[in-house]
Amino acid sequence: MTQQFLIGGNGSQSVKLNLAMGNRHGLIAGATGTGKTVSLQVLAEGFAKAGVPVFMADIKGDLSGLAKAGKTHPKVDERVKLLNISDYQQRLFPCVFWDLYGKQGHPVRATISDFGPLLLASFFDLNETQTAVLYAAFKIADDQGMLLLDLKDLQAMLNWMKAERKNLEDEYGGLSDASIAAIQRRLMMLEQEGAGNFFGEPALDLNHLMQVTLEGTGVINILDATTLVNQPKLYGIFLLWLIAELFENLPEQGDADKPKLVFFFDEAHLLFNDAPKLLVDKIEQVVRLIRSKGVGIYFVSQSPADIPDTVLGQLGNRIQHALRAFTPKDQQAVKIAAQTFRANPAFSTEAVITQLGIGEALVSVLDDKGSPTPVERVMIAPPASRIGPLTLEERPEVMARSPYKTIYTQAIDRESAYEVLKQRVNQQAQLAEQEALNQQQEKIKIQQRAEQERAMKEQLKNQQQAERRVGQRESAAEAFAKSAARAIGSNLGRQIVRGILGSLLGGRR
Repeated sequence: MTQQFLIGGNGSQSVKLNLAMGNRHGLIAGATGTGKTVSLQVLAEGFAKAGVPVFMADIKGDLSGLAKAGKTHPKVDERVKLLNISDYQQRLFPCVFWDLYGKQGHPVRATISDFGPLLLASFFDLNETQTAVLYAAFKIADDQGMLLLDLKDLQAMLNWMKAERKNLEDEYGGLSDASIAAIQRRLMMLEQEGAGNFFGEPALDLNHLMQVTLEGTGVINILDATTLVNQPKLYGIFLLWLIAELFENLPEQGDADKPKLVFFFDEAHLLFNDAPKLLVDKIEQVVRLIRSKGVGIYFVSQSPADIPDTVLGQLGNRIQHALRAFTPKDQQAVKIAAQTFRANPAFSTEAVITQLGIGEALVSVLDDKGSPTPVERVMIAPPASRIGPLTLEERPEVMARSPYKTIYTQAIDRESAYEVLKQRVNQQAQLAEQEALNQQQEKIKIQQRAEQERAMKEQLKNQQQAERRVGQRESAAEAFAKSAARAIGSNLGRQIVRGILGSLLGGRR
């Protein structure tokens, strides 16, 4: 027997979602305040009751009420009676809270290596040359045995590639500084959006999103996106990474009685606004193929026009709340929404879309053969859990019961590319410093030798001068002595001559 759960009804007709077609994806659309959140809550509860784990992004904080049982209310009782829900019972659901910033739930992290160059290049809308450089960064890291875990690892790798570009280009091809700088700028922009909190370890174990309780209830994983929604790039890249990781890691399931996991992406237009074509193509590819892995994806947005046609065509289960048609653009959006349904001859889909009340919707689901049923105008069934958020006191109580509270709380920063390259740079700096010191010491030695040589030359010169002076003094004394001797000899000779002549002359006289 086919498993189903109730979405809504109109008293005479009930609309139920076929669990076997739950992996054929879906769409919840409608203007603000028309009841999209309640519809999302009803679908999440239906899947969880059937034993299907659920992951959802909570944009406004309202979905945390799934962790508490609902309260009786006259409007709820009226809706239960109108839809003739015999087994309606208010209850809570097992929930695990997640938060990329680690404030309203367990921190969610992934490594740069988990993302890989293809996803990053698509997200950054890199050109062919820049993409090749990014691939080279991952290849060099692998060849060098360096882990790329967080943003600072990739930034350090790019800086190192820039410094070692000439040595790397022979093996890895052209690595232009301009391409490296372009990638670094995009990383900087992503970091400014808070991605530093997301990239790192311990990385999210996807198995922790696919848990079922002992009672057979699927665990509902709620990502607090009240802050994250203000950073659309980070929000988009996280959701894309998540479904891409599931696609890469889950085995093929084929046709099954129910999905393995169901995603709800609120404010889905944030995935596609200003997104590069390569990224949209990637999302379309994953959405088209991931259903074979047993994963259903349900987009929540204000209008079907927010979703690209290539993706919209993959969404088989539709819930359309009221749309406003005050302007020509609004009227065009209504027309597009009406065209996405299989017509019901009982009413004009385009006309009814603008007439729907709060909590009322047009619904079409896939039958056993995978064909869309004619659209029905129904009142959405009331959720069994609380409509509205948990209080500030209640959320910590739920988080304290989580089995993952000791796993993800503390960040791990093990040795990776940043630390390895920093150590290399420090070693190179030390070698350069030592080389400079050696050169300085050698220069000092050369100067000392030169000074010694100058001193020796000066000493030799002084010695030679002293010797010359001594020689000059000796020469002068010798000359004096010779002169004196000559003088003495001359005087004595004259005296002798005079004496001899005097005697001779005197004798003559």
